[in-house]
Amino acid sequence: MDLLTAWPCCYPRRTNCRPSLSWPPPVVIAGPKQVQPRTLFTIETAPGQTLSSSGGCGSHFLDITGFNTEIKAVKVPAPRLFPKLKWDNIRNNLEKYATYHTRFSETVTVLKSKKQGVTANAFPHVLWPQKSIVVTVPGRSNEMVIVGAHLDSVNGANRLEARAPGVDDNASGSFLLLESLRVLLSDKDFGLSKLQNTIEFHWYAVEEGGLRGSQDIFTQYANAGRDVRAMLNQDMPESFGLITDFTDPTLNEYIGRIIDEYIDIERVNSVCGYACSDHGSATRNGYPASFIFEAAFECRNLHIHTANDTIEHIDPKHVLQHGQLVLGFLYELGFSKSN
Repeated sequence: MDLLTAWPCCYPRRTNCRPSLSWPPPVVIAGPKQVQPRTLFTIETAPGQTLSSSGGCGSHFLDITGFNTEIKAVKVPAPRLFPKLKWDNIRNNLEKYATYHTRFSETVTVLKSKKQGVTANAFPHVLWPQKSIVVTVPGRSNEMVIVGAHLDSVNGANRLEARAPGVDDNASGSFLLLESLRVLLSDKDFGLSKLQNTIEFHWYAVEEGGLRGSQDIFTQYANAGRDVRAMLNQDMPESFGLITDFTDPTLNEYIGRIIDEYIDIERVNSVCGYACSDHGSATRNGYPASFIFEAAFECRNLHIHTANDTIEHIDPKHVLQHGQLVLGFLYELGFSKSN
């Protein structure tokens, strides 16, 4: 989550929202290598509103240095799989991922696929070392359905040197997508000859520095004329806050129906401001996108962007519920034809 300002005066762990859990003690951390940050860049703080910055972190902005300044207009099911989602797989990955001292994009800390026809590729970016990752499951049409999550982390007090385990923000989102991908590829009915639309899983670099990884990807997709039917962003997956500002109303209504059908947790509508996460890059390039946050925005986890964003501050059952949302979303749209 790209939020680096001071938090509201709430109890740091959302006492009124849900209880926290106890998990294993912290693991050994590794030190990062550093590269020099850029000294001057252009940021967009609202649609069409830009300014120059010489460094530092703000909140709710896109770093549009080197990108097109034009904002493009948006062009007008599987419950039986849910038990296959395993928290142990997600937890094991989280525990390992959290040992990285930081995953900030300006520090430097072989992809394979065993499913025929599925590709997994690192998506290199020119201006920073951290790569994004794109996994493609081809369908019969070129229409694309995308789920995405950012893979970087940040400590708001000291971006380059401070510890930033980033479990809630956003290792949890990254690995629930990986687990959802595992479940889909294990399903006999999820064959490439049966899938109507192409599905992509995205893991974005540099969300915490202005949504730069997702911007690069969606800008290139728009320039190439790729047909993205829908994008679902998973950033801090806990409870279900449906973000209604700077997202696509029609897709939001559809996502709400999926939640009501497949999810046991009650959803709430909320807002998070301009460019609060990677869905902003999709909508900015004319693609319909939705964002399901961990709660109503005022109940967000106040440990993020600190050294305390660790595994004991997330709820495994809630993370798995987001996995059910991802599976339902991909099955519903992956096998359906456009009207």
